[in-house]
Amino acid sequence: MSNDFSDIRALTFDVFGTVVDWRSSVIRELEVIATNIHVEIDAEEFADEWRSGYPRIMQEVRDGLRPWDTIDVLHRVILEELIPRYGLERLSEDERTSLNRVWHRLIPWPDSVEGLMKLKTKYVIATLSNGNVALLVDMAKHAAHVDPSGNGLPWDLVFSAELFGHFKPAPEVYLGAARLLDLAPDQVMMVATHAGDLRAAASIGFRTAYVDRPIEWGISRAAAEKRSGDEFDIEVDDFLELAAMLGIE
Repeated sequence: MSNDFSDIRALTFDVFGTVVDWRSSVIRELEVIATNIHVEIDAEEFADEWRSGYPRIMQEVRDGLRPWDTIDVLHRVILEELIPRYGLERLSEDERTSLNRVWHRLIPWPDSVEGLMKLKTKYVIATLSNGNVALLVDMAKHAAHVDPSGNGLPWDLVFSAELFGHFKPAPEVYLGAARLLDLAPDQVMMVATHAGDLRAAASIGFRTAYVDRPIEWGISRAAAEKRSGDEFDIEVDDFLELAAMLGIE
């Protein structure tokens, strides 16, 4: 891999797991809801099953078994499957809607906001997520309420699979983002903690940065996906290190 990053003009970011700690955020709200309705649940297991249903249901869309829809809708489908299994049937429609929107309220990793602010000084920074546009915008705004700096996620642009009618890792998503940025693929760097996402981006010419988030799925399941060697252009532990690797003090 080349260490020359002078042609890069934009960084596109996976969001769930890469920018935000989805698991802790979902567990926290599930525990509050269960307490409020006097039900005991394994919130960690529930959160993991909810997230695990996400690739399955997206594949059903890709295979034509389910019509295209936003991640908000698909999250709700999975939620309704889980509710009876965890004894949460007493949740009202309003409560179910609010719970489903927990994905709009995910909390950034501790380095995310500061790191993005640094990266933004040199590059266009944008989401490139399967999350729908409204979800990603709400999440960016919500971060301002939970980050000590008071800043939200400072995106220049919000790119979503929703804009392209395909879910990652379809090439249309990556190529669509490059097209809207008016950049060649090799002028864009994909930043993610998921190797499959980066490999798909690299296959159409994107540069790649792997960010290690070992506890995305919790300490007991610390990721064994940490890359080593030269598979990706950059491999770092957080966004602050990424900024330093790209020459930003």
